[in-house]
Amino acid sequence: MKSIRVLAAAALLGALAGCSGAQAPAAPSQSASDLTPADRGAVREGGTLRWAVDAVPASLDVYQADATADTSLIAHALLPSLFRLDVHARPVADPDYLAGADVVDRTVTFRLNPKAVWSDGVALTAADFSAQWTALKDTHPGYAAIESIAPGADPHQVTVVFKHPYADWRALFSPLYPAAGMPRSAGPLTLQSLDAKAGRAVLVRNARWWGDAPKVDELDFLATPDRLAALGQGTVDVAALEGTIDHPPTTQSADALEATTLALKRAQTLPGITLHRAAAPAFTQLTFNGARGPMADAAVRRAVAACVDRKKLAQAALTPLGLAAAPLGNHLLMTGQSGYRDDSTYLGATAKELHLDLNLLYPDGSAIARRTADALVAQLAPMGVTVHPQPAAPDGFVRDHLATGDWDLALFSWPATAFPATEERALYAKPQPGPDGKPVAGLNFAGSGTDEIDHFFDQAGAEADPAKQAALLQRADAAIWELGHSVPLYQRPELVAVRAGVAGAGAYGFGWPRYQDLGFRR
Repeated sequence: MKSIRVLAAAALLGALAGCSGAQAPAAPSQSASDLTPADRGAVREGGTLRWAVDAVPASLDVYQADATADTSLIAHALLPSLFRLDVHARPVADPDYLAGADVVDRTVTFRLNPKAVWSDGVALTAADFSAQWTALKDTHPGYAAIESIAPGADPHQVTVVFKHPYADWRALFSPLYPAAGMPRSAGPLTLQSLDAKAGRAVLVRNARWWGDAPKVDELDFLATPDRLAALGQGTVDVAALEGTIDHPPTTQSADALEATTLALKRAQTLPGITLHRAAAPAFTQLTFNGARGPMADAAVRRAVAACVDRKKLAQAALTPLGLAAAPLGNHLLMTGQSGYRDDSTYLGATAKELHLDLNLLYPDGSAIARRTADALVAQLAPMGVTVHPQPAAPDGFVRDHLATGDWDLALFSWPATAFPATEERALYAKPQPGPDGKPVAGLNFAGSGTDEIDHFFDQAGAEADPAKQAALLQRADAAIWELGHSVPLYQRPELVAVRAGVAGAGAYGFGWPRYQDLGFRR
């Protein structure tokens, strides 16, 4: 449901010390979501809800390369999503749009809600599905897997035939765009105005909406550089703050931690504001460059990985933010996801003295990322590993630094997904020879991979049975650990400030708002 892209800021990490083997926590302990109650009966009609965003996008196309989380946030209020994600990242059919779906071998028949119409009164049909497939089949692997799309037995049925069994078909058409193009919409709200330059998008009630009526009269998305000030001045009601707290105005190494602490304290003490906390659908990890130097040896990679104490990292990073510490032990599934298992025991390495000299690439601008880099230097030094931190500007972190391969260790974050079998394969796929015969890593910046790992992903991507697919993903994750590809550390924090009296808002985790329930308590 989300395109894969690097989050060009390291997670909120803390200090670490010592060197130990991998830990296996008994159970996840982070909250998957944290929302204010949204009992519709207790929410009054009317009002304008103001939501802070980084920037108002000029386009609401979530599939374009420069789409952001803000693009997705606004688009989900306006467009159909056949499936929503529950707190465990499991896709659940949204009855406002989808009455059901039947699967036979390579064919999926969607049964649409007959009441579902676009804002111009035209019903959702196979033409909308076909137009989206045509637009994305050359660039998106999921849509490339489709062989044909046609109307079903009645006007409210859509038959999608895949070229081969495709387990993650629920990831497609969420959101679904109108064949006639926007500004047509089919959500509880419709777009009144979109002004990227002015930094404001105004959404109002959709007069043709057939489901539960929206509570608010208007939902405003406002580009807000200083969110703490805006919350204090009462000009916004909802604001994500993880970026504000991780990137305070002062970022010099001497007082960066203090600035971060002060930003968090200010957020917690704003009058009339509640800070909601949850584990975000993103994770911080340490990648090893397996394409050059001593890290090209898998045994060396595993030995270095054995010196990473994930539990201490999680405690230092998450406990100060009010989140329970839960080290991540899986490359493909987050702690709250169905099927999660800590596979770090497959690392099989023990700490030993190595005598290595390595550089560490990390995104600059994150106060706690800098502290983490310094702490890694101190932690690995007693084991004979000299680490040279190399901060890189976030804007060019991937293009100018990570993708060049001129590094040994890299600390950065990836978004998580509800469909790892198909959407995370590229992160671990074995590099294939390019036109010049040299391996092309693609999104696998580690440059290491195996045919076995690729095979497990291929099998999982074609396995319709959830239990069998989960077993294949576990085998893939175990092989990634054994390869010494990277070390997942923990999920990033999601911190969202919500004004008192606002219902239905907070930290959503893998999900997104049910926009018709947002509003103000009576």
